[in-house]
Amino acid sequence: MDGLPQNTLGPSGLGRLDRFKGKAVLPMAILSIAWIQELLDQLLFRGRWNLPLEQGGPVWGLFTAPFSHAGFGHLISNSLWFLPLSWLVLLKGGRDYLAVWIGVWLFSIPVWLFWPGGSHGLSGVIYGLLGYLLWIGWLEKRPLSLLLSIGCLLMYGGLLPALVPFLSPVGVSWIGHASGFAGGLLAAWAVQRP
Repeated sequence: MDGLPQNTLGPSGLGRLDRFKGKAVLPMAILSIAWIQELLDQLLFRGRWNLPLEQGGPVWGLFTAPFSHAGFGHLISNSLWFLPLSWLVLLKGGRDYLAVWIGVWLFSIPVWLFWPGGSHGLSGVIYGLLGYLLWIGWLEKRPLSLLLSIGCLLMYGGLLPALVPFLSPVGVSWIGHASGFAGGLLAAWAVQRP
């Protein structure tokens, strides 16, 4: 080790994987907000403290809805999808991850303005992450990016039917999923690399 130059892994002395490790805690920190909200909701408000995105509701619902869930079952399910998809996007870069969140937020505005009914939970962001991962490979046309997109289609393609109203389970906001997915597609387009 002593004979190797200090900068063999890049200008900062860190490899891509080392940079990822520093960012890997970000999704866990985001998820902890949702868990704290749900714990407080269940302990203090008996499950009635929801912070949904609903038509005509307060504008802050655009920002609180991802952190509000309909119980621990809903939150656990979303947690299991959110973490791996977040880490896969973070492998591409922090800018990409931020772009997905911005895209999901932008596409939630029309839902807030025009869609009757409420929506909450991390599933909109989950579908945004999935939309990004499925499309980025085709946009970049690089072997590793294509492999990432194909791998995500094989592993997570079972989530796609929930984008269609008549295939989505009763009580599940397909519009929240579809708007999140569209936000992920927008993010992939915005950050694509030639």
